[in-house]
Amino acid sequence: MPVPGYQEFMRPLLDVVSDGQDHNVREAYATVADRLGLTEADRQELIPSGTQRLLDNRAGWAKTYLVKAGLLESPRRAFIRLAARGRQALKDTARIDSRYLRRFPEFLEFAGGDGEVKAPDAAQSREASVIGETTPEERILSGYQQVQSALASDLLERVKAASPTFFERLVVQLLVAMGYGGSMEDAGKAIGRSGDEGIDGIIKEDRLAARG
Repeated sequence: MPVPGYQEFMRPLLDVVSDGQDHNVREAYATVADRLGLTEADRQELIPSGTQRLLDNRAGWAKTYLVKAGLLESPRRAFIRLAARGRQALKDTARIDSRYLRRFPEFLEFAGGDGEVKAPDAAQSREASVIGETTPEERILSGYQQVQSALASDLLERVKAASPTFFERLVVQLLVAMGYGGSMEDAGKAIGRSGDEGIDGIIKEDRLAARG
């Protein structure tokens, strides 16, 4: 099965450390992955930036939220253990997720807000479902990629709509920015003639050639 949303890690993570002993977080995540039936391919899936396993990222955020809510304790670096509040939560049949954690003032202080949960409409429900699956870090990365993609698309449309003269100057400026010829003043200029359907310009000399 694919790696579930970070909220799905909360109850299993509490259950894994329910013996009250100190547990290494990496070992706890691996045990949770075993219980969730994640394959090796699932476990090796990376977050969009490619810098961390999705499993570690989502389980890590679940751990952080549980610690902030007082359900888990972190006695020392890279170790966790069940807190009294976490033991009580395991006896509760309610789903343990971010909404559940908002009943605790420590979590509210960490997350912000007054704890009031409003009934969502259909669109909000779909959005909440997506948010519930992804961690804050994933949403930041996804948002960044969307902005970059939108910006690239917008720039391309503007270039397509520009005049041939503007496009020729843009090409020369791009070549100068890549290191060819120094500055615009002494490196290159556009010399296009209208209607020739080509790109005409002069680049005097690139930096590599000058050093050669």
